[in-house]
Amino acid sequence: MSDILQSLLTPFHYDYMVRAIWVSALIGGVCGFLSSFVTLKGWSLMGDALSHAVVPGVAIAYILGMPFALGAFVAGLLAAATMAFIKAKSRIREDATIGIVFTTYFAFGLLLISLFPSRVDLKTIILGNILGISDPDIWQVVAISGITLLILGLKWKDLMLFCFDPNQARTLGLPAAALHVTLLALLAATAVAALQAVGACLVVAMLVTPGATAYLVTDRFGKMLGLSSGMGVATSLVGAYASYFFNGATGGCIVTLQTLLFLAAFIFAPKHGILAAKRRVKLSQSS
Repeated sequence: MSDILQSLLTPFHYDYMVRAIWVSALIGGVCGFLSSFVTLKGWSLMGDALSHAVVPGVAIAYILGMPFALGAFVAGLLAAATMAFIKAKSRIREDATIGIVFTTYFAFGLLLISLFPSRVDLKTIILGNILGISDPDIWQVVAISGITLLILGLKWKDLMLFCFDPNQARTLGLPAAALHVTLLALLAATAVAALQAVGACLVVAMLVTPGATAYLVTDRFGKMLGLSSGMGVATSLVGAYASYFFNGATGGCIVTLQTLLFLAAFIFAPKHGILAAKRRVKLSQSS
């Protein structure tokens, strides 16, 4: 028994694993919190777009020797501004606009990486590198996470109303345009933080899956925030821990756990799951 316990505690003997576990948990909690707003607003495509659009910013930052978070954040804001400009100045639908912009930015990022292969690590950008995260990058993640949680904590009711019904928010005197920009900025910043843990390809999963899972479980937004945040923390912590034993990608372990929880909620959720829907159909038929 003691041998089993010792084996289970082995990851905590390594500093890089301890850092990876708690940083992943922090990122997961922030992504889970923001995920509820993304789900309510229907911005899953926006999350996907920003997570890919930051790639050229990261590449340019690496090439110039600047903090990658700065380059990624600027690229994310530029991508969001580009989408807003195209939507305002053309008849193109929002989903097409998002698709055009994020693929363009992502392609430009890949072009930069191919032109400067010795200066930019493609694998780190695409898949993340939480096990090799440096102290400066950790401080960047902590700063981004802290600011994001502070703003969400102070403005969550206003953001909730804006996401649910922007017209009603305007009627009540809320600055809808400012809330729109705030949510976009937080989404870009959080995508930058999550980039370290799971890479550009899987950021969207951490920004969407916890909120979508919580949405199936509860109809109350306050409870949804708690569930999605807790799910983000738990799956990220356990996923980073389990990656040591599987010798697999940390991001892959985290997102796989989140997907399994989503499937469980999709089937077994007491009100909105498949089984609950079948029971309602049977009851209506019998009556």
